[in-house]
Amino acid sequence: MRVLLRPRRPLLVLLLLAPSIPELLTGSTPITRLFVDPIGFAVGFAFEIGLYGCGALVVRELAVTLRRGFPSILLWGAAYGIAEEGLAVHTFFERSGPPVGALTTYGSAYGVNWLWALGLTVFHATYSIALPILLVYLAYPEARGRRWTDRGALTLVLAVYLATVAVFAALVGYGPNVWQLVLFVALAGTLVALGTVTPADLLRRRGSRPGWGGWGLGFAGALSWCGWLFVLAVSGRALVPAAAAAAVVVLTDAAAVAVVILRVRTDAVEPSAFAFAVGMLVPLFLFDIALEPSVPGILAVSALAAYLLYRLGRRIERRSSATPIPAARPG
Repeated sequence: MRVLLRPRRPLLVLLLLAPSIPELLTGSTPITRLFVDPIGFAVGFAFEIGLYGCGALVVRELAVTLRRGFPSILLWGAAYGIAEEGLAVHTFFERSGPPVGALTTYGSAYGVNWLWALGLTVFHATYSIALPILLVYLAYPEARGRRWTDRGALTLVLAVYLATVAVFAALVGYGPNVWQLVLFVALAGTLVALGTVTPADLLRRRGSRPGWGGWGLGFAGALSWCGWLFVLAVSGRALVPAAAAAAVVVLTDAAAVAVVILRVRTDAVEPSAFAFAVGMLVPLFLFDIALEPSVPGILAVSALAAYLLYRLGRRIERRSSATPIPAARPG
């Protein structure tokens, strides 16, 4: 079976970026393990690449092959979130302790942590899948519209992803019962099916109203994380009903989608997308500052990410300000 991977640089960046945002940038995988336990870090991060990186690459290749856009990527990313948290590491059914914490009781019923499931499904769809793909597209726009793998390579990547899910599921040692398994497999399958038929231009702005600048789009990008922080803040003391907290998550995400549809500047799509991505990442940077005493090295990760984001912004600015050479007139 022939295995073809090209272009290699965007593909490699996506494989590394997909696990780095949800794991290294949140402190879930402390970067200091690289120095105190390099072998353990390497093995653990290899599994994370197999899970996050291969999952993101499969979603990206599927979107290009079927000529779908970010609406489908988000739907498939949500299916990925169900597969990771429900079928691989089983946090949807965690009974106590980290990482679920108070959400093992707040918003839980029938053995499922529903509020956690909602929040983590949205988180993985946006931060683990859609955001890494968006950033790679902004960094390598010339590679956006073409496949990076042939059928053999994609089959291999999918096999690695499925094997990683199976390994995590076996290592965790507990998991969903039969009805829970059927339910979440059906939900993931429904999301995958919806993604195959969702129009590529569903989130494309229509109309001629003025678009928002960087600050407005950045604020919209931060809405999803802010909604999840609200849930975490109220869950410990159950200050509001869990259903109301779930509604906040849905409404904040809906508001972000509405901004994309109504306010992205059609004459500056790349700068608008970059501003939205920055808005998604800034709350993580602030979260890292708050976590720094408990997660050594987290500020170094944030500083490196912020620097790379700055470099990307400069590249986009240069591309946007470049004056095209007018075409020669015939005759």
